[in-house]
Amino acid sequence: MNEQLLNVVVHKRQLQGDGVVVLDLTRTDGSLLPAFAAGAHIDIHVGPGLVRQYSLCSDPADLSSYRLGVLKDPASRGGSVSVHDTLVEGREVQISTPRNLFPLVDDAQRSILLGGGIGITPMIAMAYALHQRGERFELHYCGRARNRSAFLQELQNAPFAEHVVTHFDDEAPEQKLDLAKVLGQGQSGVHMYTCGPTGFMEWVINGAREQGYAEDHIHKEYFQVEVDASGASFEVVAARSGKTVEVAEGQSILDALASVGIKIEISCEQGVCGTCLCDVLEGEPDHRDVYLTDEEKAGNDQILVCCSRAKSKTLVLDI
Repeated sequence: MNEQLLNVVVHKRQLQGDGVVVLDLTRTDGSLLPAFAAGAHIDIHVGPGLVRQYSLCSDPADLSSYRLGVLKDPASRGGSVSVHDTLVEGREVQISTPRNLFPLVDDAQRSILLGGGIGITPMIAMAYALHQRGERFELHYCGRARNRSAFLQELQNAPFAEHVVTHFDDEAPEQKLDLAKVLGQGQSGVHMYTCGPTGFMEWVINGAREQGYAEDHIHKEYFQVEVDASGASFEVVAARSGKTVEVAEGQSILDALASVGIKIEISCEQGVCGTCLCDVLEGEPDHRDVYLTDEEKAGNDQILVCCSRAKSKTLVLDI
């Protein structure tokens, strides 16, 4: 996947909450950055071979800078730790143009935004956009503790502050999130958006379903998932490369292809970003990603090779 890379500099860096670094990135030549829609993310080329995705949390109307927040994850595979350690003020870095896999619905009558922890980042950009459009919305920010949470001052001073409600585990019971009350019964014009830790998101998503929300009214963005590599071995045929490889139990298709000299561009390695998407010519994939929609998975003509496997004994890929 070839894409335009932008040269940017860390214009401002601030530590907020517990282990969150907030970065404002500006173009090195001082020009405006490309436009983006709320919910978009960028790839940051943190180091050689190290590319990570982070949601934009700045006001989409302000293209003088891109803002993002990065939690220093103790289980980091190198990305967040490198961001914290190396992206200091004045440091130049390359980023992708924004991509949006988590857009707002244009014709919603009301939007409910539910952010858990660092999952608040895309919700902030959504709140700016919804406020500017004059649409009905509310933003619920859930966290373990107020003193460990980032972006609180910005949300308090934001033009949409009256639409923000915070919920912290260590504060009074009455302020904790009453999910059924907040969601209400599912209605055709009401859309729900959520991002955060997997457990939080599954709770919110299941709650929305219980309230009668249609699947296309439940919008979600995962930033980290557990990859399940279990399952029997199978064969992958790389049609264009003319190579065949056995994918062992516990091995990814990505790694198996690399062992015979076929390199696929990767980023998240968790089935979240879609970078390693390949076309399927024959066979039945065992989809284990959170990138493809249920309809796309049912089509069985694409696969994310970083995490998914095969239900058939052979997969023929267009690579």
